[in-house]
Amino acid sequence: MNEHIKKGQVCADPWTLPTKYMPMNAAQRKLITGGLSKPSKMPGYSYNLPAIHCKTGSKLAQIPGTTCHGCYALKGRYRFPNVMDAMMRRLASISRPDWARTMAADINARKSRWFRWHDSGDIQSVKHLLKIFRVCELTPDVAHWIPTRESGLLSKIPADRVPPNLTIRLSATKVDGPAPGSWHLTSTVVTEGRTCPAPDQGNECKTCRACWDKDIPNIAYGKH
Repeated sequence: MNEHIKKGQVCADPWTLPTKYMPMNAAQRKLITGGLSKPSKMPGYSYNLPAIHCKTGSKLAQIPGTTCHGCYALKGRYRFPNVMDAMMRRLASISRPDWARTMAADINARKSRWFRWHDSGDIQSVKHLLKIFRVCELTPDVAHWIPTRESGLLSKIPADRVPPNLTIRLSATKVDGPAPGSWHLTSTVVTEGRTCPAPDQGNECKTCRACWDKDIPNIAYGKH
């Protein structure tokens, strides 16, 4: 199947009712999507997948000097069996035809203006990314942010096809390396000259929303 997306093409993800009318409670939504996470650092909710299934990141994690080497999402609490089981359920759920509308319903129910995709894990395919686009379209009052290393997938998506409330940042592959040139919004990891203020404020975003801000071309995170 040709995964290249033409300008103006609509994501095929059927639904029958607007999300605000969906007769689902929180437990029912969680059964479909696997549930959301609430990182203490973030101003809102997030959604994570197992980092061992990152298409590009799992390979970079084996290479010293890359931004994925020593990945936080491959150790610590992310390795707990209950956490891994939950992330594997989320990974399986993205193939469901009702995933996008149920995710949107769950995000809307939280009444938070900020959402981060993949505090662990990454985009799995163009089809997966298009479903995320649909979630964003169904949650117009929420600002979404995706950090990703999947430059190959982004190359198949016209930049003007991205929903206006979604910020996609392509991450650099090497510590202290240049920002990627194939996408207009990026992030880097540096040993000096970071722009992310989180380490100076209890490792929290606090009032900073730079990662979601499309007027900021690159965010430099400190190596940790």
